[in-house]
Amino acid sequence: MDFSWTPDQIALRATAAQVAADAVARYGRSNDSWINGYSKEFSKELAAHGWIGMTWPDNAYSGTASPAIDRLIVGEELIKAGAPIAASWFGDRQMGPALLAYGTPDQQAAFLPGIVAGETTWCIGMSEPNAGSDLAGLTTSAVREGDTFVINGQKIWTSFGAVSDYCYLICRTSIEGPPHAGISEIIVPMDTPGIEVRPIKDMTTNRHFCEVFFTDVRVPVENLVGLEGGAFKQTMRQLEHERGGIDRLVSNHALYLMALEHADTTSSVVRDEIARLEIGYRVGRILVIRETLKQAPAGFSAATKCFCTEHEIRVSDFVSRVFGPAATLWDDVTKGLAYAPGYTIMGGTSNVMRNILGERVLGLPR
Repeated sequence: MDFSWTPDQIALRATAAQVAADAVARYGRSNDSWINGYSKEFSKELAAHGWIGMTWPDNAYSGTASPAIDRLIVGEELIKAGAPIAASWFGDRQMGPALLAYGTPDQQAAFLPGIVAGETTWCIGMSEPNAGSDLAGLTTSAVREGDTFVINGQKIWTSFGAVSDYCYLICRTSIEGPPHAGISEIIVPMDTPGIEVRPIKDMTTNRHFCEVFFTDVRVPVENLVGLEGGAFKQTMRQLEHERGGIDRLVSNHALYLMALEHADTTSSVVRDEIARLEIGYRVGRILVIRETLKQAPAGFSAATKCFCTEHEIRVSDFVSRVFGPAATLWDDVTKGLAYAPGYTIMGGTSNVMRNILGERVLGLPR
């Protein structure tokens, strides 16, 4: 096995690092920038570099057919630096691949160009007040009436619901059969009448989380993605993109670098902890690379997500100890540390990830 990077990959990483540093200088550094760093302007700059939809087919409205490892390199450098990529991240990471896999040619032509150009922001209507990590428990309904779906229900923890152009809605189109049956995916323009969005301010003062209420929202049936009532497997595949990416490893890497500058490296205890964290970064990167190169078994992204986000918690603990009482002052370091407990919750809790790994990957009894 050769773990070295090619000259082209080394050059790409250097370019991405420079673009990221320039963005931070102009827009400011964002902790967990893939979810907290929102800038439509910078997303258009990423599009100009060809860094949105990098791995998508090279055609009139899509990507540049670059190797998947190139997208990982660019994403890692942008997130490590804290560059504001959130306006385009969900569309690039999940919605585009979902449309390429399950969307119709008309849907691809209608929605992919805006994503690739960095012009449209997408949110994901998945979690509900009584159905967080349990996707099969969702109740938001889409009832077919002629050539439209009429949508009613509530979503919560919908990042960027207040600023998104489209919601990729996971909803129930049938109550027949087992809980995982009857689930569909529908594209809902966020300016459709009947949608109410209420931002949620978390303890870090971030406001990307939202409650979204749907009251008799009418959407054309042409916005159904894939199979009506058969989208559970589609959504599981979509979550593979969400759980196994580099964003789950380096969200707070900028804080880690800041802590290294202040750490007492004359202490063998501190040096040992730094060594453990560096090893964790290397292990996590290998896990993510396996996902990126499709070398991991189906469902293994649950293990990748579990390891990487728990590593981020360990990084946060280290940063907190290094800064000591100063970490309690209200600044961007404190905000980053306060945000850290969410790593092992967003995208599915660690307990749920372990259940998925045990039952679906290892085949252990329930």
